[in-house]
Amino acid sequence: MELLKKRIVQDGNTIGNDVVKVDMFLNHQIDVELLNEIGKEFRKRFSSDKITKIVTIEASGIGIACIVAQYFGVPVIFAKKGANRNVGDNLYKADVYSFTKGTTTTIGISKDYLSKNDHVLIVDDFMANGKAVHGLLNILNQAGATVEGIGIVIEKGFQPGGDSLRSLGYKVESLAVIKSIDDGNIIFG
Repeated sequence: MELLKKRIVQDGNTIGNDVVKVDMFLNHQIDVELLNEIGKEFRKRFSSDKITKIVTIEASGIGIACIVAQYFGVPVIFAKKGANRNVGDNLYKADVYSFTKGTTTTIGISKDYLSKNDHVLIVDDFMANGKAVHGLLNILNQAGATVEGIGIVIEKGFQPGGDSLRSLGYKVESLAVIKSIDDGNIIFG
């Protein structure tokens, strides 16, 4: 998606050779017009009318998932991090390691909102090692739901997440794949 790539180059920052900071338009301050274009693009790439739910993980994926869901006409479910008294124990759970934070967190989705009848599109802002998506897949497997695809806004192609999911047979569509970061320059694959 050329619009997204331009925005990454124009406004993104790098930290070292493995971190891309796009919080000024994607996951802290949010450019809703850009997210609207991202939603349209995911609808085009995942044209299946079988999709009944969009699933993401809190917090950065929520805004993106909500815009995408408008184009599918389905609800969004997000996996909550940590313990939540208002959700209780009626959860599908998985442990997820965060590349960015360097910590492992338990995520959960209420069993009230996922079932074996659901056909799910997973949506997230970034993918590096794919741990967040693997955690969501674990939860969807517990629910017996069908995964129709995985939509990632920015994939770090130099890390193994996307390749590992594709090798398992999942349809993964990334709108911008970063091949490498070289001395502050972002190279797309």
